[in-house]
Amino acid sequence: MSEVLVLVDHVDGAVRKPTYEMLALAKKLGEPSAVFIGGSDKADDAVASLKKYGAEKVYVVDDAEIKGYLVAPKAETLQQLVEQASPAAVLVTSSAEGKEIAGRLAIKTESGIITDAVDVEEGPVTTQSVFAGNFTVKSKVTKGTPIIAVKPNAATPEEGDGAGTREDFSPTISDSAKKAKIVASQPRKASGRPELTEAAIVVSGGRGTGGDFDPIEGFADSLGAAVGASRAAVDSGWMPHAFQVGQTGKVVSPQLYVANGISGAIQHRAGMQTSKTIVAVNKDEEAPIFELVDFGVVGDLFDVLPKATEEITKRKG
Repeated sequence: MSEVLVLVDHVDGAVRKPTYEMLALAKKLGEPSAVFIGGSDKADDAVASLKKYGAEKVYVVDDAEIKGYLVAPKAETLQQLVEQASPAAVLVTSSAEGKEIAGRLAIKTESGIITDAVDVEEGPVTTQSVFAGNFTVKSKVTKGTPIIAVKPNAATPEEGDGAGTREDFSPTISDSAKKAKIVASQPRKASGRPELTEAAIVVSGGRGTGGDFDPIEGFADSLGAAVGASRAAVDSGWMPHAFQVGQTGKVVSPQLYVANGISGAIQHRAGMQTSKTIVAVNKDEEAPIFELVDFGVVGDLFDVLPKATEEITKRKG
C-alpha cells in the first residue's frame, strides 16, 4: 500500500487538530506518513501524538537550517520526500501557508493540485465547494502526485495507534529557496478562544451590531466558540481583518455557525455556507441569510444573545 504524506500543522511541536483530520482522510488512500518540520527537541512529543492518530511513519525534518525563511524550503523538503517515497498523495492544510506550499510543490513535481477540499475518497477523488460555495464538485488530479489542500473541519480525527516509525530526513535546500528571510516576528495576543478556521463553533457579528461586539463575544465564550465578523463590520473598523469571514476573508466550515446581524450577502455566504449547522439572528425577516440557515431567529441580537448566553451558562453550571 502506498504512503500518503501529511504535512504536520503544529505550533512549537504541539500538533494542531487539522493534522489529525488529514491523517483520518489519508487512511482512506493508503498508509499515513506524517512529515514533521520543526525543532528536533519537539519531535518526540509530536511523534507520540501522530502515532496515536494513526501515523504509520513520521518523517522528522530538523528546521534549524530553514526556520528563518518563508515557505520555499518546506516545498523543497516535500519535493524530495515525494521523489523518495512516491506517495499516493500529499495532504496539507488549506491555510494561506499550506496553499502556497502546495502550489510550489505542484510546480516542482509537475503535478496537479486541488485546494479547499472538504472530503477525500479513494482514487483520490476530492469534494470541493466552488464558485463562492454555489456548487459542490468532485475533482481528481490527472497528472503526477495529487497535491491536496484540505479545509479544517473536513473530517473527524480517528484515534488508533499506527506504527509511528520515526525516520529522520535531511533535505538539501537550494540557495534560491532562501531568498526571502523573516527578519522579525511578533506573537499574536492570545484571546483564549479557538483559532477561527479550526473552531468547531463560530459566532459572527455584522452590521447589525452597530459596532458593539460584546453580546457576540459573550455568547461565543459561553459556547467555547471563535468570534468572526462580516466584511461590513471589518470595513467599519469594528473588528480587525483577521476576524473576517467571507470570500475576501477566512473560509470556515465549523459544526455550528451562528450569524448575528448579518444580512447574508454572497461575499459572506461564500466563507461559511459549508458549515454543518447554520443559525441566524436578524431583525429583518426578509434578510437573505434566512434562505441558507437550518434555524432562524427573527429578533434583536441585543435581546436574543444575552438571554441565550444566560441560559447556556445556567445549564453548564
